[in-house]
Amino acid sequence: MRRRPRGRTTLIVAVAAVLGIAGGTAVGYGVQAQRAPTPLSALSQSDLAYPAKALRPDRLPDPLPAAQDRRVRTDGDLRKLIVPRPVGWSEDKDVTSVQDGWMEVEDYALDFEREDVMFGRLLESGVRRIAAATWRKGEYRTANIALVQFAPGTETPAAAHAEDQRVYMPDEDHGAGNNGDAVKGSLNGRYYLYKADLKPGYLPFYRARAIFDRGEVMVDINLSDTRPISKKDIRTLAERQLERL
Repeated sequence: MRRRPRGRTTLIVAVAAVLGIAGGTAVGYGVQAQRAPTPLSALSQSDLAYPAKALRPDRLPDPLPAAQDRRVRTDGDLRKLIVPRPVGWSEDKDVTSVQDGWMEVEDYALDFEREDVMFGRLLESGVRRIAAATWRKGEYRTANIALVQFAPGTETPAAAHAEDQRVYMPDEDHGAGNNGDAVKGSLNGRYYLYKADLKPGYLPFYRARAIFDRGEVMVDINLSDTRPISKKDIRTLAERQLERL
């Protein structure tokens, strides 16, 4: 629908409205000036909202046990929250991006197509640190686990980062090309199997990924191999890591 053109009638109405507001304001000030001033309430209050004396130590509430206080676990050595290495796996010492169980933010961002964008988003979201582990089994199977921890706050950047990754996973070109399966015990966590990358002259490439979050920590798990990866392989690792958190 086209807008109605603004002409002289509109201008007259606008001027009348301004005069009405100005006149009403002047009358209001005049009435208020003739009234007696209202006394302010006293600054001191007799009833305080907090105890007059501090509670005795024996009356203080007990702190939450470590099993219920998630902050106690995640504020410690985050590397200890990585799921123990399964039997048959060994540390992949060829991966230089992980040093002593830690990964730099820029190294984590390098795994994404737009590493510069990912690096900036992580910094803006308040990324705190990344604990990581890289394992190898046999000649070609590898596992990479990253615990991406964000600074505490009113928002949930870990959940947002996880959702940002899940949203493109159904895409054929950039994701796994499917909706994945739910990680049991998580709110929105999912694990995915990618289609095999088969190119003439190259070994087949299979990949699986799991994405979920818990509190301030986003978990990113990747498996790769030249042989097929089963749903059980990635699901079991994801569920064990979730239990660890």
